[in-house]
Amino acid sequence: MITCHNLQWGPAGHPLTPPLDLHLPRASLTAVIGGNGCGKSSLLKVIAGIEAPLQGHIALGVSRLGGIAYLVQQQTLDRQFPIKLQDLVSAGLWRSPLSRQQRQERLHQALHDWGLLDLRQHSLQALSGGELQRALLARLSLTDAQLLLLDEPESALDEHGLALLWQHIKRWQEQGRTQLIVSHALDNLAQHLDSALLVSRHGCRLAPIRQLLNQRSSLERVA
Repeated sequence: MITCHNLQWGPAGHPLTPPLDLHLPRASLTAVIGGNGCGKSSLLKVIAGIEAPLQGHIALGVSRLGGIAYLVQQQTLDRQFPIKLQDLVSAGLWRSPLSRQQRQERLHQALHDWGLLDLRQHSLQALSGGELQRALLARLSLTDAQLLLLDEPESALDEHGLALLWQHIKRWQEQGRTQLIVSHALDNLAQHLDSALLVSRHGCRLAPIRQLLNQRSSLERVA
């Protein structure tokens, strides 16, 4: 699904890591971990086609148009933008061929699944951080994308929100979707997935996440 060859990314002339060679199969579930500023979010943007790599190539098993869904960090949103929560969520259907009625049914189901029905008429600025995060996740869940790029999806979620998140991540994997998840919650990640890509200035390493956790002191040094 994702193949990177000799890939480097970062500010012009200043790659964040040595060249990366990577292959992730379809339906894989992989964390992207490392310290602040090491290039985790930038890697997702390069894979999504939002930013250009400094060098190397990326081959994806899906089209960039409609085949990829990217969960942004909520601080990049303008909370003053005058839309309601249900309008934000419904944007996940923008390429859908469904009829108007079918779209409404799917939107209602997504709002229900993420516990947002009672908030559907709220403005963005009236939402808590956790409510906004669930809205962004609900929007992503309405897409038919087969490659899901999740940048810190646990952000601001309470215990109930985290349970909903991991239920959906498991469901998406069962549906054959490929997922990359940027996160700092290492212990929580280890409960739900097997592999992680460690990103650091010394290089990138794909390994079982529990193996990386067993080397936590060295992980913290390189991250």
